[in-house]
Amino acid sequence: MDRSALLRPIADADVPAVLDLNQRHVQLLSPLDADRLELLRGWASRADVILCDGQVAGFVLVFSPGSDYDSENYRWFAREYGEDFDYLDRIVLDDAFRRRGLASAVYDAVEAASAPRGRLVLEVNIDPPNEPSLAFHHGRGYREVHQLGATGHVVSLMERGTRSNG
Repeated sequence: MDRSALLRPIADADVPAVLDLNQRHVQLLSPLDADRLELLRGWASRADVILCDGQVAGFVLVFSPGSDYDSENYRWFAREYGEDFDYLDRIVLDDAFRRRGLASAVYDAVEAASAPRGRLVLEVNIDPPNEPSLAFHHGRGYREVHQLGATGHVVSLMERGTRSNG
């Protein structure tokens, strides 16, 4: 897989594809419309499409410390870790592109980029449970540090150290 062509910033022409992908997976995400996506792109340190075979196969949003992002989960991490984290808000892959190693390749890139801040953090649904995501994250060495939410929508807040020296 050509990792250099895996990610590129979301362009205006990508917005319909990103919104469609988000809508198809909205039960695991939060709703997204064009206006909200525009805000998120402005707040994000990384707002990329995932490319495979020249097509948009997915997207990823990452927020670094100091963002105006209004997510309760992001704000919890900001209170706990100050400047020492990058927050992976969402990664979405089109079902047609699953099982090609794309998620692992994206995580490799995002984790490497988060190394100066020492950790990548994220959340995974545990009520209801997102078993494939939990297994994926545990397999990559993520550990739960907190839970947020109420019955029917509880997330596991997870972290993985990414600093290579220290």
